[in-house]
Amino acid sequence: MNKSKILMFLAALLPLLLFVFPLWKITLEAPQYPTPLGMYIHINDFSDANPHDIKNINLMNHYVGMKYIPDAIPEFKIFPLGIIITTVLGLIIAFYGNHKWYLYWFIMMVLVSAAGLYDFYLWEHDYGYDLDPKAIMKFTNPDGSVMGFQPPLFGSKDILNFTAHSYPQLGAYCLGLGMAVSFVAYLLGRREKKNQVLRHEAS
Repeated sequence: MNKSKILMFLAALLPLLLFVFPLWKITLEAPQYPTPLGMYIHINDFSDANPHDIKNINLMNHYVGMKYIPDAIPEFKIFPLGIIITTVLGLIIAFYGNHKWYLYWFIMMVLVSAAGLYDFYLWEHDYGYDLDPKAIMKFTNPDGSVMGFQPPLFGSKDILNFTAHSYPQLGAYCLGLGMAVSFVAYLLGRREKKNQVLRHEAS
């Protein structure tokens, strides 16, 4: 088995680690919370960074009219299925060993990941701006518009007296590594194919 084929098998399997490790983490820091509040976003679930963090975030968000963080969202059914399908496709592609298809799988994963990030951004936007007009506390921007509480997609952002942090976790890095390995497999496979042709011509 050539090296590119082995790498493609590895690339296809790495995204499955999303079922083991969290995909993303959002953390809220504020003076009144010595231990920052946080939650992990998994491919099929939310979880507390510390005990009762999500409960405390929901209680805090209730006062400004934000929706509760649900136990589940529709994406928790779609994303796992998507990863399983793309992994199976990747394994089939690796089995047949056509290096051009390694590139197609890489492009597909880039597009799927970009769509997932965009969906995450839309979820955050709805979470931060679709506020209950009957909320106990209302905040406005200097221009008089209603203040939103959308956390950043990536990086840090000040929201009132909180600093929100949003960064990928190990599951996302495994996904990214799988994509990178598939591209390396394509480059290596192309070189292997070229060397094979040269050896055939030399013989």
